[in-house]
Amino acid sequence: MKSIIKSEHVSFQYLHSKAPFLKDIHFEVKPGECILICGASGSGKTSFSRLLNGISPNYIEGELKGNIRTADLKAGEAKIEEYLPIVGSVFQNPKTQHFAVDTTSELAFPLENIGEDPDSIRKQINEKTDAFQISNLLDRNIFELSGGEKQQIAFVAANMLNPNILILDEVTSNLDQKAINKMTQMVQQLKSKNMTIIIFEHRLSWAKDVVDRYVLFEDGKIINEWSAFEFNEMTNEELHHLGLRSMNLSSYRKKIQEKRSPLTDNKKSILQTKDLEIGYSNRKVLSKLNLNFHSNNITGLMGANGTGKSTLANTLTGLQEPISGEVLWNGEKITSKQLIKKSFLVMQDMNYQLFSDSVEDEILLGSKYPNNLDEVVETLNLTPYQKRHPMSLSEGQKQRVAIASAILSGKEILIFDEPTSGLDYLHMKRFGQLLERLKTKQRVIIVITHDEELAAEWCDSIIKL
Repeated sequence: MKSIIKSEHVSFQYLHSKAPFLKDIHFEVKPGECILICGASGSGKTSFSRLLNGISPNYIEGELKGNIRTADLKAGEAKIEEYLPIVGSVFQNPKTQHFAVDTTSELAFPLENIGEDPDSIRKQINEKTDAFQISNLLDRNIFELSGGEKQQIAFVAANMLNPNILILDEVTSNLDQKAINKMTQMVQQLKSKNMTIIIFEHRLSWAKDVVDRYVLFEDGKIINEWSAFEFNEMTNEELHHLGLRSMNLSSYRKKIQEKRSPLTDNKKSILQTKDLEIGYSNRKVLSKLNLNFHSNNITGLMGANGTGKSTLANTLTGLQEPISGEVLWNGEKITSKQLIKKSFLVMQDMNYQLFSDSVEDEILLGSKYPNNLDEVVETLNLTPYQKRHPMSLSEGQKQRVAIASAILSGKEILIFDEPTSGLDYLHMKRFGQLLERLKTKQRVIIVITHDEELAAEWCDSIIKL
């Protein structure tokens, strides 16, 4: 059977970079296969995905050596628009691929681009949303959707032109378990129709029943490959040794249950909320919150997409005024302005808080402990990138830059919103170790996460909203 994807001696070097980012890649995929490509943050996974869907070297420029063919399209020769009806792509951050402000228009956009008539567009939207069971998301404001809902819209939009190949790049990174289950169902449905699916992913367990082969990237090269049976036989410890996340999450889920804290406890805490009501002028998100966040403690904040975790983080760091109620610091009411001075928030989308021209300058911006730069940078494996522009990094590397900034800030309230969504096992573990060292009697650390491994291994207590 002829391969639908074939890569021969492929190397790729980004414009202005000093060395190739991909090196001598040999890779073949048969029609209907589902392949999961794993590896550390910055190992070349996303760079390779961009060659498969035509983004590189057409849009993100660089020098391509060797031959890589997706269907009948040769990278470097075919135009990017030729890929559109053949390859559908869903990215880690759905915000980067939305073109409209309402969901129905978003799904119509690919069909409008190829000149379909309005009646045909409406029919196809109804057929697709029925097939993927997301009709309830039609005619909604995209900006009011949860992360999981945005990702579902991006997934269906990528399939509106009925492509033969689907590229999924870290699509579950910010999703709760319910949204992950929905994503799994969608992928299973397409696989049953013999679609070729390439998954680039750190979180491995969700795709266990759909993947045919696993491929491991390291330093821009393919270093190993397993059948689904071989890979599924590996223990969590063996996967960790390879720098990969766990496949079996049952022990982590048990630990999370053991660490659950009541929404209100009687222990004296440094940061409290009293009858707090949060949200927006036209919509309340959470009310009557009486929470206690203790010092010398890592508090995990968990809950489904859309429950208000990020809104709470914005309120506790002073970026958003509460609708009513109070935030207390050492028993005294504290204003939003005072909270801003005391706190540092690593946002879920770290692109909003990268301002400097180099990684080193970004980390040192507002730093209280600049002398600790080398130690933190080395721990987070950022030393080779200190002179790089932050926006040139992978999503996982950008995340580590924002984390380093928070650590050196010296602030008394540190809140991390999905800090490990783009991180492999090694960097997740290093982040947890840094959190341990940051615990003091004067500091509150809150981690908003869906990452069950992080929550189980590194959080001292867990609040579920």
